[in-house]
Amino acid sequence: MVNKSMMKNKLFSIPVLLFFFLPGHQLNKNTVSKNGGTVNISFINTVNGRLLELNTGSYTNPFAETYTISKFKYYISHVSLAAASGSIDENESYHLVDAANNDALHFSFPVNTGSYQSLSFMTGVDSLHNVSGAQSGALDPLNDMFWTWNTGYIMAKLEGSSPQSKVVNNKVEFHIGGFMGPYQVLKNIVLKFPPGKTLIVKEGGSSEIIIEANIDSWWQQPNDIRIAEHPVCSTPGPLAKKIADNYSKMFTIKDIINN
Repeated sequence: MVNKSMMKNKLFSIPVLLFFFLPGHQLNKNTVSKNGGTVNISFINTVNGRLLELNTGSYTNPFAETYTISKFKYYISHVSLAAASGSIDENESYHLVDAANNDALHFSFPVNTGSYQSLSFMTGVDSLHNVSGAQSGALDPLNDMFWTWNTGYIMAKLEGSSPQSKVVNNKVEFHIGGFMGPYQVLKNIVLKFPPGKTLIVKEGGSSEIIIEANIDSWWQQPNDIRIAEHPVCSTPGPLAKKIADNYSKMFTIKDIINN
């Protein structure tokens, strides 16, 4: 006969273990006070310095392959600001950045007053939330960024077309996912602020961090991804991990604005 008490303890231990082994997880070192300010995070999607234009823009990757982009989305989660005194983590930190929706290119959260030197976040959705059942907001399956309970969320999505693609309609389709095992694609990103730039949060103030995401990083460094060879990636595995290794380098801080 199964000991019900032992079973209950084992079941309880599973989410606890998942919680402490989430990539990028860290405990809040500071509690946000009522007299703090607000930090706005804004994303600018570019291709080598050119603003991304969905459907109409034509771009060339490092292998002289031309392509257009019709869809570009990615998850940002576990956002944290670091200061000399510790760090502030955004509460319930899950955001879907969508190039087709201007409102989805920025978000804000409360922060204690003070000076901050760096920003960190994770690209993708942590293991626990991949197996937590139906969710809402940025994690709603209706956002077209979810496969099944076995394969979980699509962490980043790039769709378009290219003459070099031999798929029907010259399709280019990268749906990058995988939250466990050797091919998980979750990436911890740490962005130090540009030289001479410090984020200063004042009481009642609103400061901004502008982040540039360069899509050209998807194709190269450390892995060469040629459209002619790999026009489609739609399942977790070695190719998805290589592409995620590349796009984890696409983020840089373009500017800090203190108000």
